Amino acid sequence: MIKDIMVHLDGSREDEIRLEHGQALATAGRAHLIGLFTNQLPDLTVAMPMDGGAAAIQVLTELQDQALKDGDATARRLTERLAGLQVPSELRRFDETFGALSGKVVDQARCADLFIATRPYGGAETAVWPDLVEAVLFGSGRALLLVPPGRRRQGPIQTVLVAWNGSREAARALREGLDFIEQAARVVVLVVDPPADTELYAEVKAHLAHHNVVTEVVTADSRDRSVADVILEEARRISADLVLMGAYGHTRLREQVFGGATRDMLTASESPVLVAH
Repeated sequence: MIKDIMVHLDGSREDEIRLEHGQALATAGRAHLIGLFTNQLPDLTVAMPMDGGAAAIQVLTELQDQALKDGDATARRLTERLAGLQVPSELRRFDETFGALSGKVVDQARCADLFIATRPYGGAETAVWPDLVEAVLFGSGRALLLVPPGRRRQGPIQTVLVAWNGSREAARALREGLDFIEQAARVVVLVVDPPADTELYAEVKAHLAHHNVVTEVVTADSRDRSVADVILEEARRISADLVLMGAYGHTRLREQVFGGATRDMLTASESPVLVAH
């Protein structure tokens, strides 16, 4: 059962979107909600000009003081917002430079059942912290629920699409997403380009049956489409409330250079995506 949910907060407009999703899940599961506020400070060692000088030090120090002051105001607002959620909650704040924040967040995420953040790529007006999201994905050992920018909570998660390719990453996502799967009214397992000599979906269907989950299986040939396009098309077809998939079966560098299902999904998905690595 999901009993503690960590929501990334940064003072942006997306905070409210993430909190909506976190509150709904916390309410349904009677879970504890942790707001994790990352207040980014200027990195004085990087910003310091080569010639330095007292004047430069003073300017950079003032920038840091202002960032802390702004963080105080944001933290007060977030504390008030969490107090109104009607679920057990707390705010944890980290004032760190960009390079240090990811490590701090990863340490925190390891002791939570679920980490909620904004989908890191694709057309957001505000910063969506791709380095932080990927650090948590690879370093925490936990699943991430990634919400498309601006996507308000649509109600309970009724329809779940499982993108299944038999990989270790897909198995991790399946295990991390069992709570969602077991509570859904409809679960569809999508297998893209299944091998001709085996039923890739048979064992996962049997596994979910042991959890009293009746699944529908859909197979699809990608032909000249990307795998992500096939997943997105099926998600739209069934009006999926959640897409569940393993993340980065290939290296991140390869996906960035050649493209890949994970990167494409985290750029274009219109549904929240639960990913695990």
